[in-house]
Amino acid sequence: MLTIYHNPRCSKSRQTLALLEQAGADFQIVTYLQDPLTQDGLRALRDQLGVGTREMMRRGEAVYKELALGDEQDEEALLAAIAAHPILLERPVVSDGTKAVIGRPPENVEKLL
Repeated sequence: MLTIYHNPRCSKSRQTLALLEQAGADFQIVTYLQDPLTQDGLRALRDQLGVGTREMMRRGEAVYKELALGDEQDEEALLAAIAAHPILLERPVVSDGTKAVIGRPPENVEKLL
């Protein structure tokens, strides 16, 4: 089963959700702004994505700049920032439990189907 970390207000997230529905995929939805991931959950998701923490962050968010995260080099500090401010998580993310992709563009999720 797939998991989509979804923000219903995001057009790319809605497009990715529609792609999963059209494909007939078995998936669950996690609205991560209401149900934020723990730092451990974010670490696991980062490992599934195969990227550094910064690559899974929305660097254009105001809180990213307010917290001066562009200067932060500690991966754990970046994970803690996402856990405390889930708006920093890039969206959407789709995981099969082993691998994950960022749905930008939404067609990226086809790798998991």
